[in-house]
Amino acid sequence: MPPYSPKIGDSLASLDTPSMIVDLDLMESNLAKLMSQLLPTGINIRPHLKTTKSALLAKRLVAAGAKGGCVAKLSEAEVMCAKGFSDLLITCEIIGAPKVQRLVALFREYRSIRIVVDSEEGAKAIDEALGQSGIGEPITTLIDLDVGLHRTGVQPGEAALKLARFVASRKNLRLIGLQGYEGHLQHIHGLEGRKKLCLESMAILTQTAEALRNDGHAIEVVTTGGTGTAEFCVTVPGVTEVQPGSFLFMDTDYRNAVGSHNYSNSLTILSTVISKQGPKTVTIDAGLKSLTTDSGLAECKTKGYVYGVLGDEHGSLTWEDEAGSGGLELKVGDRVEMIPSHIDPTINLHDVYYAHRKGVIEEIWPVDARGKVQ
Repeated sequence: MPPYSPKIGDSLASLDTPSMIVDLDLMESNLAKLMSQLLPTGINIRPHLKTTKSALLAKRLVAAGAKGGCVAKLSEAEVMCAKGFSDLLITCEIIGAPKVQRLVALFREYRSIRIVVDSEEGAKAIDEALGQSGIGEPITTLIDLDVGLHRTGVQPGEAALKLARFVASRKNLRLIGLQGYEGHLQHIHGLEGRKKLCLESMAILTQTAEALRNDGHAIEVVTTGGTGTAEFCVTVPGVTEVQPGSFLFMDTDYRNAVGSHNYSNSLTILSTVISKQGPKTVTIDAGLKSLTTDSGLAECKTKGYVYGVLGDEHGSLTWEDEAGSGGLELKVGDRVEMIPSHIDPTINLHDVYYAHRKGVIEEIWPVDARGKVQ
């Protein structure tokens, strides 16, 4: 056994740092809240696994009522399938000969894989590769529709109709629905403003679905939504599926947008004070390689301390006065928990989750798809 080998039953105090830890009570509460809110609507919940990157957690979500999962990238799908979880929608377009060949190889073994397309070029390449493979079964395909994010997706109207007709004409693609992700709305502050804009995007999505049905296409799946909008999406007639992911762990960006009354920050990065740099400044061992900054800076779970980045391996915590930090002056060797600002890329920086209950490690989960960005 290696000299450092945390195990179930150990206390958090035994962990080296930085370590990614999950409060099971909070995580399970988040999961129960989402399922109790969304399951009664009858809309399918297909959680986005680009957050957890964990087949074990994917299976736990399904056990709680979810139907399959989403992944962003083909490489994530390869890992999840190999770990025994294959009911997957790949939500990003699969473009380029190397990736298409990998898709064919994956589909040969796992026929439950679903894909999205937003161009005739992309659809044609997949159709032809599958035709040459001899598999003899079409892959389940959704049209990716731009509902306002302007990142991927075919435009509504005639462009969407034209692409649907093209996909439907291909022998090795089976058109079943539409995907429309309103990612630009997930972090809008204020419930009513976020709801209004979400419903506008949903109108684009559901009206396009109806137009495709009127054109003769069997549109069975209309998939959309994220942690910030799923509660609105499920109220829209015509939506059949939502894709929330971050709700399980949360981050400061989502908390600031949707509030902490719905979901709690259940995942933190445990860090150690390694240097005292002034009367009210310390250095911790969590920098850019432990916490991402694309959505702002992480926050200390203990109020009163302000985080700053000092490089790849280091961060700072400063405080104004003892009263503002709960009467606690940080010393070398003290430990703090840092709340990530953006959960998905932060998880991708770590190998392992240490899941604890009241400070005792109950489970250890690998980040199965860490680094899988192809």
